[in-house]
Amino acid sequence: MSLTRHCKVLLLVGLGAFGIGFLTSNDVIAVFSGLLGMVFLAFASLSLVAHWRYRLSRIQLRETIAALAGEDAAPIMTTDRDGEIGYVNRAAKDRYGAAAGKTLANVLGDILSQPATVVYRLQNKALALGSAREDIPNRGERVQLSVHRIGEDGFLWRLDELGEFRAAGHAGENIGMPMMTVSRSGTILFLNEALRRLLGGRETSIDRVFTDYPIRNGEVHTIRASQGSVAVQVAEVALSGGRRELYLLPEPERPVIATPEWGLVESLPIPLIKLDRAGTITMANQRARRLLGCESPSGVPFAELVEGLGRPLNDWLDEAWIGRNSGRTETVHARRREEDTFLQVSLERMRGDDGDALVAVLNDATELKTLEGQFVQSQKMQAIGQLAGGVAHDFNNVLTAISGHCDLLLMRHDENDQDFADLKQISQNTNRAAALVGQLLAFSRKQRLRPDVIDLAESMSDLSHLLGRLVGEKVTLEYRHDASVKPVRADKRKLEQVVMNLVVNARDAMPDGGRVRLDVRDTRLDHPMERDRVRVPMGDYVTIRVIDEGQGIAPDRIDKIFEPFYTTKGSKGTGLGLSMAYGIVKQSGGYIFVDSTVGSGTTFVLHFPVHHASKEQGDVALSDPDDAPELRDDAHPEDVAQPHGRRSDLPDVAPPDGEAFAEITDRTAEKQGGNVLLVEDEAPVRAFAARALQLHGYDVIQADSAEAALERLADPAVGVDVIVTDVVMPGMDGPTWVAKALTDRPDVRVVFISGYVEDSVSEQQSRIPNSVFLPKPFSLQQLTATVSGQIHP
Repeated sequence: MSLTRHCKVLLLVGLGAFGIGFLTSNDVIAVFSGLLGMVFLAFASLSLVAHWRYRLSRIQLRETIAALAGEDAAPIMTTDRDGEIGYVNRAAKDRYGAAAGKTLANVLGDILSQPATVVYRLQNKALALGSAREDIPNRGERVQLSVHRIGEDGFLWRLDELGEFRAAGHAGENIGMPMMTVSRSGTILFLNEALRRLLGGRETSIDRVFTDYPIRNGEVHTIRASQGSVAVQVAEVALSGGRRELYLLPEPERPVIATPEWGLVESLPIPLIKLDRAGTITMANQRARRLLGCESPSGVPFAELVEGLGRPLNDWLDEAWIGRNSGRTETVHARRREEDTFLQVSLERMRGDDGDALVAVLNDATELKTLEGQFVQSQKMQAIGQLAGGVAHDFNNVLTAISGHCDLLLMRHDENDQDFADLKQISQNTNRAAALVGQLLAFSRKQRLRPDVIDLAESMSDLSHLLGRLVGEKVTLEYRHDASVKPVRADKRKLEQVVMNLVVNARDAMPDGGRVRLDVRDTRLDHPMERDRVRVPMGDYVTIRVIDEGQGIAPDRIDKIFEPFYTTKGSKGTGLGLSMAYGIVKQSGGYIFVDSTVGSGTTFVLHFPVHHASKEQGDVALSDPDDAPELRDDAHPEDVAQPHGRRSDLPDVAPPDGEAFAEITDRTAEKQGGNVLLVEDEAPVRAFAARALQLHGYDVIQADSAEAALERLADPAVGVDVIVTDVVMPGMDGPTWVAKALTDRPDVRVVFISGYVEDSVSEQQSRIPNSVFLPKPFSLQQLTATVSGQIHP
């Protein structure tokens, strides 16, 4: 029974009761009949009011739908539970002849093979879930029929013709709302079918679509449609790389976000929320609720759901109320999401039926923040690396002077001299300082690596015997590896140095003893791995894990452990061990990560890409495992790092003591002879090198700059056999001035010296014939041996 008939029945019953009471002579019956009549008349009145309010809400809903969907390019209709059509937009009338009073199944009969079955199936889904959609084949193409539940017994239907554009895979083709994707420069990258129909074709530039370009988010603009100018409201969503998605909404004939219309906003592909004057959320659509991580945000202050603005959130909202930050976005952090989620929020003040409100457009900016964090971290590490490289260069100059003059003093003292022990201490600590400088260069990835194809399982197996002695009696070292581990290409000695440092750290983290596990495994990444702001490509890797059961690393410290000079060991550590490990692994093309739980232990994981030999390379022999470095029983972890600047093709022998050194020097001087031009802008280094060469029988001509050296060589009477020159100097650098000098003296041989590594000057050096490189700090014997090798090749 309909509501109208129900009201009529109640009214007739009430009037009948009044009639009985009026006609009867029994007073009791008359009073009872009158009361009964009043009750029925009251029910009839309430029913009429309810019916009137229901009719009014239906009219308002119909007007709302007409305002939003009237000019939509896709056919849109509303039906009741029986499938009878109530509202149809222009596209539905023109394309399918739809009209009020018809059934939806009859209208769809020309395009669907079983329209009643499809309508019944989708309507039941909408009753259960709120909405449903289905792609349906139609004469070689496909159409999409979608339905949204409105009210208790109403349904909103949309029919989208997908055609060939469905195969393109763009998400914008799945919606009937006109939208486009635009580049930073205004080039249109994508138009969906709804907008193509509205424009009557394709366009390539945004200024050819809008008559009042540039556009502003949330405001009404005019587009050049196929049937003339059309006013639309623009909703903008920012993408990566400066790209934007623009959604074109119908121009609102009344306030944009009025309460009856929010049901349609619920299904928009744009996250929207509505805030009152106090900053409390009054409405939020489905996508906004998902982004905020809150199923029922209504009544919740916006400040409780986001954070990280850097100032009170209410100050920002107050500025939006007075229009100061219109169109400007802010990035905040979603507090209730389990995973880290960052949101870009744009606020606009709107006038609605229930008063003014703030409408916020949300956009997921997590990927953008991740990229920003990666860039900041990369810039930070690059800046520290440049600083470390510069400090290492200056230190190498100082260490060369200290070490060299110490060698000169040792020549005049024997082991019985009271100053001999002090000089030895200076020499040993100079070597230790050189090792620290080498670690700085390792972090800055400016050291020289000698990569080879190695079997990490075999290499770590040999190293584990030495590490067992290194960790001491309280700590047990366990080594495990796969039966067959794929080869990698890296510097064997440097990787062993990295593992030694990690094992020493593990030992120090367990002062009362424990277990350190060293694992070498093959790993396959089927998908790129993203963690710690680093993206590891998919592929085959060999992983080394160093696992301890120690004290762990606090979360607020774990992001700093790879920075130079940062240490948790107090005065016991230099803070360079992990920074050196980081540099070596990165320079080897690998990745290093750390997981730690306070009180439970720490795990360092190193990933090295598997080496695949090319056809041209053929099979490359693996490094000899017998090349493992020797380790003393009393080795200090810092002693593991070899001083930077040692070359495998040069003598690497510590200067002999006292009389023995003088004897060797005298014997060498008898065999030496020749003219050396020494060019060095650091006076202490120049003084040491000149004395060392003179003691070995060379005639030394000194210059403190490239310009001074060229002046000396301008005199043809000056004979020079070897040029020893610094690479980096004020004015002209070493390779540049030497190239000029060799135009007149092509047979002169050259020794380049520098506090930087060979790789940083190798390209310049390659242009100079008959040249070699000697890195600082170098010993007296290394310098004289290198010069001798150039004079007597």
